[in-house]
Amino acid sequence: MSPVSDRPSDRVAEPTAFNQASNSNGMDKGADSYTPQRSPLRARRVGRRTLHLVRDGLAERDLAVLAAVAEFRLLTAGQIESLVFTEHATQLGAARASRRVLERLARDRLLVRLDRRVGGVRAGSSSYVYALGPVGHRILHDDSSRRWREPSGAFVAHTLAIAQLVIDLTVAARAGVTELVEYQCEPAAWRTFTRGLAGPDTLKPDLHLVTADKDDEWWWFIEVDLGTESAGAIARKCRTYHDYWATGTEQHRHGAFPRVLWVVDTERRASIIRKAIARTRTINQGLFAVTTNEHAIATLAGDQP
Repeated sequence: MSPVSDRPSDRVAEPTAFNQASNSNGMDKGADSYTPQRSPLRARRVGRRTLHLVRDGLAERDLAVLAAVAEFRLLTAGQIESLVFTEHATQLGAARASRRVLERLARDRLLVRLDRRVGGVRAGSSSYVYALGPVGHRILHDDSSRRWREPSGAFVAHTLAIAQLVIDLTVAARAGVTELVEYQCEPAAWRTFTRGLAGPDTLKPDLHLVTADKDDEWWWFIEVDLGTESAGAIARKCRTYHDYWATGTEQHRHGAFPRVLWVVDTERRASIIRKAIARTRTINQGLFAVTTNEHAIATLAGDQP
């Protein structure tokens, strides 16, 4: 359970497994290979005994990497470095350690490295994109049913953009700009409700966030927009938020309804979304705000968008 504060708010979720693992003072910073050092994962099929051997040999930092990738579904090597490899004296040392760990985890199928890279070959190893591999999935979830398929470019771009917003907030929190109290990724952020006679429906925010300063907390539903949705699709999504707000479910459970923040690339796109919201009649337009990536952290830290 999240710690109790004097700020007037309830907390929606427990801290994530990644947050718990990555902040441990007991992390083995130098454990870049399993114990024993010879990898037991030479065969394509990994039995339960071998799986236990691998799990027992993982360093705490390895588990933090797996948990972070599992939570966000996809992360670049650079994003993983920003989240997990924070205890090194220099950025070069962090990059080298991250590269060694990720190569090992991908070699042993705890992670999968996508064919697609972000930023091209010139971006180097930080441009590699990783997902949870079959062995990693079994270690975290004790489930061997997962099958891997290379995701589409649109899915990769959107998923990484969502992750980057949380990473930027995490970095801002380390610098004292704001406090990131908690966050929920998809599907934990989703809300199921009954839309009148239309029956059950599911609201699917990209993120649920709680940010704070010493006096206040702000709750958010986040929509990360990459300019691929039509104005009609934006309006329909806003209607779903309105209909969920009208049920009072969130307010009853937590005492307030989160602000819905659209985060976009450009002011031109922000204008398009604002107009789509304004043209959507009979919705509570006060639920919604729009900001650009440039101003997203300041907005989430309490500045008016």
